Amino acid sequence: MEAPTPAALAAFEQAWAAAASAGAGAVDRKKMFGMPAAFVNHNMFLGVFGDGVVLRCSAAVRERLLGEAGVGPFSPRPGRPWKEYVHASASDPAVLAALPDWAREARAHTATLPPKVPKSRKTKG
Repeated sequence: MEAPTPAALAAFEQAWAAAASAGAGAVDRKKMFGMPAAFVNHNMFLGVFGDGVVLRCSAAVRERLLGEAGVGPFSPRPGRPWKEYVHASASDPAVLAALPDWAREARAHTATLPPKVPKSRKTKG
């Protein structure tokens, strides 16, 4: 897995700031695969991957975003797309301008999903 670019980390911070202050319910920030990610109800809605950010979107929003320059399907491994996510390039100025709104939409959509029950950690014995 490639390390995130400084531009991707900055884009995540921008999106996180917008999404964290919008909507009801607590959001959590933690790492997923060693990179910053944001969660609502234990479901990831925003993360960093390579040279951009990933957003969890409804089908209608995903279809709209996939028509935007700098946005594509998210496949962390070739041939293994995450169906509900898109990847937005942090090097595209139009993406950066729209990212706060997209992050708020991603949070709102993900908040409608059933809460994910965290797995219990096994104790060493």
